Amino acid sequence: MSNNNLPTLADLNTNIEQAFKNDQLNYLLNQEPPAAWVKTNKYAGNTSYIPIDKVEMLLTRIFQEWRVEVLDVKQLFNAVSCHIRLHYKNPTNGEWSYHDGVGAMQIQTKSGASPADLGAINNNAVMMAVPAAKSYAIKDAADHLGKLFGRDLNRKDTMAFTPAYDNELKQSINEKLKSKYGTEATSK
Repeated sequence: MSNNNLPTLADLNTNIEQAFKNDQLNYLLNQEPPAAWVKTNKYAGNTSYIPIDKVEMLLTRIFQEWRVEVLDVKQLFNAVSCHIRLHYKNPTNGEWSYHDGVGAMQIQTKSGASPADLGAINNNAVMMAVPAAKSYAIKDAADHLGKLFGRDLNRKDTMAFTPAYDNELKQSINEKLKSKYGTEATSK
């Protein structure tokens, strides 16, 4: 099949206006997070992360309606893991969607004790580890939304997001719509 026979984005979308809105949302979600939000975790090989308070604030600001469903919590050796489902309402169409996330946190033991020594587990260690694992799981799920939520912080050779519906393509789609239906896309 030659490139001349390939479908255009306009051909693939039944609702061009919705496609523009989705593109705009993806453009927003794939902006770099503010540098002041990015922290370094010295306990995890100096990896970068965005604190949970920023992630939750972004979820509220962008999606307005979101919720966390805890699917599973279990013990793994000397740690606990949490599997969540992050539900969010898409602001462009009002439909609910979700991403799953997982997180884990080591259970704290007395200083110098072996992590395998269950008798050395600190009081309240599980009570502290489970919410921390849940927070990590929420951040893991939110990473799937885009760079703004920290998706590419610890990756190399990433690609920048380029909107599919740039002005040139929008003009082409508008011309096709106008000739076919006597109307054009109205999104910015």
